[in-house]
Order: sequence, then C-alpha cells, then structure tokens
Amino acid sequence: MTTTGTAPSLVIGLGCRRGCSAQELLALIEDSLSQAGIALSAIRGLASIDLKRHEPGLLQLATRLNLELEVFSAAQMAEFAPLLSHRSAIALTQTGCSGIAESAALALAAHLSGAPAKLLITRKKSSVATFALACAG
Repeated sequence: MTTTGTAPSLVIGLGCRRGCSAQELLALIEDSLSQAGIALSAIRGLASIDLKRHEPGLLQLATRLNLELEVFSAAQMAEFAPLLSHRSAIALTQTGCSGIAESAALALAAHLSGAPAKLLITRKKSSVATFALACAG
C-alpha cells in the first residue's frame, strides 16, 4: 500500500539564556529527541523569538545542523498561547511571550505547512535553554 502526501514538518523551537553555546543547545535537542525516538535528521527547521536572532549559540547550531533559524515576534507567537503546556511569568515579563520554545515551534510548523500545528514534545529544559517539538501537515 502506498501513501500519498507529504510528511509532517517536524520543527524545533528553542529558547535560551544569553551566551548559551551551540553545544549546550545540541545536547538538549539530542536528549529530547532520543527520548522520543525521533532522529535529528527528521527535523526541518529551528525557531526562536526575534529577540534571539543574533544569539551566537543559536546561529552556530543552525549552521552546524544545516537548518534555517526562523524567528518570530512575541505578537506572532501570541496566537499559540492557548496551546502551551507551560506559561512562564518571567519569560512574559522579559520578552512579551509566555513560552518561547513551544510558541516558536508552533509558529514555524504552522508557517511551513499552512495548517494547524500541534506540539509533539512539550517544553524540555536545561539550566540554560528550553526545547519543544511541533508538527503540522
């Protein structure tokens, strides 16, 4: 039996503290994906909040993984707030967004597919970063 259509776009949303290294981000990603049984090669994009567009660790990670880093404003990510598993008052105060990793992942998945997005892996965190995985399509 053959299936038609395209595979869902799996995308990662990331939040991080200033100065977070690409290696620290990669360790969080690999651990989170491994626990879910998802290969890193299945990932189609990375996303974060626009305040992080020049963050060296995120840019180095994107280059290392050969993936685009897409950024979204807090206003663009606000529509996904009802879908978040966790809301951070600190993140909201500092960035205008209550959940950067989850919101960014949902925003990118919806943007790439033009379809409703859903979280496949809710927020995971390390001492310096947050991760979420979303898909659509």
